[in-house]
Amino acid sequence: MDNLPRNCLLTINGGSSSIKYALYEIKEPLNQLLSGEMEGIWSGQAQLHFTHANGVKNHHIDIPVTNHTEAAEWLFNWLQKETEYIKVTAIGHRIVQGMKHTAPEKITDEFLAQLKAISAFDPEHLPAEIELIEVFRKRYPDVDQVACFDTYFHTSMPAIAKLVPIPRKYRNKGIKRYGFHGLSYAYLLQEFERIAGTEKSKGKIIVAHLGSGASMVAIKNGKSIDTSMGFTPASGLTMSTRTGDLDPGVAWYLQQFEKLSPAQFNHMVNHESGLLAISGTTADMQQLLKIQQQDSRATEAVDFFCYQCIKWIGAFTAVLGGLDTLIFSGGIGEHSPEVRSKICDGLEFLGIELDEVHNMNNTTIISTEKSRTPVYMMHTNEELMIAQLVCDTLKYNIKQ
Repeated sequence: MDNLPRNCLLTINGGSSSIKYALYEIKEPLNQLLSGEMEGIWSGQAQLHFTHANGVKNHHIDIPVTNHTEAAEWLFNWLQKETEYIKVTAIGHRIVQGMKHTAPEKITDEFLAQLKAISAFDPEHLPAEIELIEVFRKRYPDVDQVACFDTYFHTSMPAIAKLVPIPRKYRNKGIKRYGFHGLSYAYLLQEFERIAGTEKSKGKIIVAHLGSGASMVAIKNGKSIDTSMGFTPASGLTMSTRTGDLDPGVAWYLQQFEKLSPAQFNHMVNHESGLLAISGTTADMQQLLKIQQQDSRATEAVDFFCYQCIKWIGAFTAVLGGLDTLIFSGGIGEHSPEVRSKICDGLEFLGIELDEVHNMNNTTIISTEKSRTPVYMMHTNEELMIAQLVCDTLKYNIKQ
């Protein structure tokens, strides 16, 4: 990557076992130069995937890392070699949960201490995200770094939608429904306005971000008014390895009679449940779709996932008082026409009618012209949203 421009912005999007990253030239509009992902960090078989803006794609490198600190150090050293002719002048980090911190803000020692103090509220993400921040602050001590929160988009939800019906003494400690995937939803709403216009973007919209982590949001007048995830990203829709909503009595039963510790229960609901638990074979939707003709448990997992999506769409349509637009996104939402078709087959009462050719070809509008409710398939881009928020926070004059 020689002869690159000097001033660039790096985005770091840390997951529980992965790190997505992207490098942007700071100009108008932001110009992506490099992107990729480190996967399987805790598996002992981690890989780096990356794509250069010059069209060279799908590089895969096996990397010897077993935790996020090692992964961040390895990524830093690799980026230094790949980008030796450029200068990183800002870094944006995706943070899943910030509690009282919601709007993007510059990372300071005080901020980092506050983030560590609340890490128990999201043990699946925050400790790893904190590790990433610490490595990149150490390696880039003079570079402004900004935290961008997944919860920010949902701060507009009315109080009734944030309420958790437990004693007030616990609610006063910060236990409420926060909602997540906010960076994705913010980007998708912005992109939908660009495609369909401001009037339609102010309508009654449901966005289904369906991936290994899955959620939905009900949007009205450009604001989140309800979302499926609540206090943690484990709630709401059933996901690849997460339960989604679960009767709390199950926790009591398993801890009382199966002797699961709180840590074991937390691991089960986040890593051993969902599609993986129903199928007994895999958490990957594409694999489930391939084997469902020969495996009834795979069929059950696919059908259950689609059934849950139909229920949430129905509920959010009631909350919105109608539905003007349905948008699919995320890994499953963007790449699984069969899943979209199964979900929409259960939504005929909303006047939804898919164009199966457009659906199979993953076009932007996948509904027919006669469909009372238009259905879109849109690619999300959390990294670009992070980059835009960093520019806004640091007062860079960048317009998209």
